[in-house]
Amino acid sequence: MFVESVPVLNAPLAGLTIVDLTRLLPGPACTMHLQKLGAHIIKIEPPGEGDYARRLGLPDDAPADAVSPFFTLLNAGKEIRTLDLKLAPKVLELLEIVRTADVVIESFRPGVAEKLGVGFDACRAVNPRIVFASISGYGQ
Repeated sequence: MFVESVPVLNAPLAGLTIVDLTRLLPGPACTMHLQKLGAHIIKIEPPGEGDYARRLGLPDDAPADAVSPFFTLLNAGKEIRTLDLKLAPKVLELLEIVRTADVVIESFRPGVAEKLGVGFDACRAVNPRIVFASISGYGQ
């Protein structure tokens, strides 16, 4: 899935690829701003429900494929991929994406990225120049 966005002329982050492993508001808002500055955002969502924000604010009887305006606003212009990071082959697929990326931004609870095999050390092992940012509502 790819949601259209207005391109930015002379974008300062053009040419950068950012892997977005975030959900709800803080991470998607951060990557929305980076996308508006020209970065290519690859948002990774789990299968099934995906980012919880997809249904945020929708009535309970909304069609199953309905997407909230909130989610659409935050994720316009991002490339969205579905990967189940609880499965080793999908973790390897993510690390292949990280191999050519510039930045990874995650918002898991502390320790979860490492437990899944997608923490800083795993990302740095496939891409020594990666910038790794963690956003946590729970503290480190």
